[in-house]
Amino acid sequence: MEVYVYEGKNEELVLEKALTDLNVTENDILIKKEKVKGGLFKGETFKFTVIKLSDVQTSIKDFLKELLNKMDLEVEFESSMREKQINIKMFSNNNAILIGKGGQTLSALTTIVKQYVYNQIGIYPYINLDVENYKDKQVMHLERLAKNIAREVRSTKNPVTMENMNAYERRIVHNVLTDFKGVITESEGEEPNRHVVVKPSEE
Repeated sequence: MEVYVYEGKNEELVLEKALTDLNVTENDILIKKEKVKGGLFKGETFKFTVIKLSDVQTSIKDFLKELLNKMDLEVEFESSMREKQINIKMFSNNNAILIGKGGQTLSALTTIVKQYVYNQIGIYPYINLDVENYKDKQVMHLERLAKNIAREVRSTKNPVTMENMNAYERRIVHNVLTDFKGVITESEGEEPNRHVVVKPSEE
């Protein structure tokens, strides 16, 4: 991954120069901003460490390919970027191993990849790893479950506590029920036992 460094006294001008030089938009790059204190009679300057998301994406795929080859997995990748999030879908000769029980291996791989990028450039990127359509199916299942529970809560006026979930899963539930009339959602508990409670609203 090629890292670019820009410095200057005006934050906006530094960013503008970086975008012009690299011929990119702000959505195409990761930026680490630092204030550098000047010496005597010198004001502070802004230091931007910049890397193209396309370079990060390529590096992640190379890293994953090497890592998964050591697990005797043959993997092909399909990747895209949206709103600074790198999405990589993997297709392997053994998806069950790649996903792991309850998606644990996939979750661990995501953590490893994020740390790998951070070790390279000091920035944590937004990364979404998936195996074929595993996460898509999980999202659909979770959304369907949340709506069924919401209907039950709206009908009985009794709150329902869902199973423990990670932050990504809880966000899916909150989002899908945001405009669902008659219920509200709240996250309760401490990690790793944090969960969503669906409650009747006061409307």
